[in-house]
Amino acid sequence: MTAPFTPQGQVPPAALPPPLHRPAPGLAVGLMICATALIAATTLIAKALGTDTLGPALHPLQVSFGRFLFAWVAILATAAALRPRLTRPDLKAHALRTVCGWSGVTLMFAAAAAIPLAEATAISFVNPVFAMLLAIPLLGERVGPWRWAAAAIALAGAMILIRPGTAAMQAGALLALGAALALGMELIFMKRLSGRERPLQILLVNNSIGLCLATAAVVWVWQPPTPAQWAGMVGIGLVMAGAQGFFISALARADASFVTPFSYLTLVFAAAYDAALFGVVPTPVGLVGALTVVAGAALLAWREAVARRRRR
Repeated sequence: MTAPFTPQGQVPPAALPPPLHRPAPGLAVGLMICATALIAATTLIAKALGTDTLGPALHPLQVSFGRFLFAWVAILATAAALRPRLTRPDLKAHALRTVCGWSGVTLMFAAAAAIPLAEATAISFVNPVFAMLLAIPLLGERVGPWRWAAAAIALAGAMILIRPGTAAMQAGALLALGAALALGMELIFMKRLSGRERPLQILLVNNSIGLCLATAAVVWVWQPPTPAQWAGMVGIGLVMAGAQGFFISALARADASFVTPFSYLTLVFAAAYDAALFGVVPTPVGLVGALTVVAGAALLAWREAVARRRRR
């Protein structure tokens, strides 16, 4: 899951029940910042597992399996301790969200092992653009000129990072773009569920389905991990579980258009982690591309906030 923005207006108001939490903007911002730090940490651990840092490089499907397995264990233990009141889940929405999320996470882990974390993270920020485009045929949403302009800016930034048609184009950048597409699709289902079911239930159902998918896929690429890699897979699962909890809780306590711009701090955390542990410093072209993507995504978030105020 690296999913920084959920466009507003995609789910008809009548389709969502009353919110489960009272609005708490300050708390939502703090929760989102915590989520961004942990999301960036998952890509850092994925990079260590997908390279020879902790032993022979693991396949992205195996890294994804570790993420879902140990996240599921952590969430199941939390649910057993807290014994939350569960409601009937929307299994169709959960299944669709999980397929998209599992695909996006696996592609993102592969990208993180191949290119600098800051660039992979920046390209993933194109996911709100894909979510906006997908909402047109799936939800019948209308898109105005401001949103088209924001989408064009974000996509231009992604093209700067990918550099298609040049020798500098890397497969890792295309993997990150694929991750953004899958995660953009996931955002539509995530927002629908965050207003309908409690965060812990969403996490439990999502990770249960995700573990089944990851297990079916990993049998084809499994290789015995080293002790350090086992520790890394445990870590990525626990960190991802925490990131999901913070992210969903933030969405439940404030408008997405208000709180999600703070998720762009993921880029800062990713660059800092990469520089500190792998000595990777963003290139000037990478910085220009990353800032262009963030500018487009930020413009889209601002426009959605304006539109929401007008509807109110």
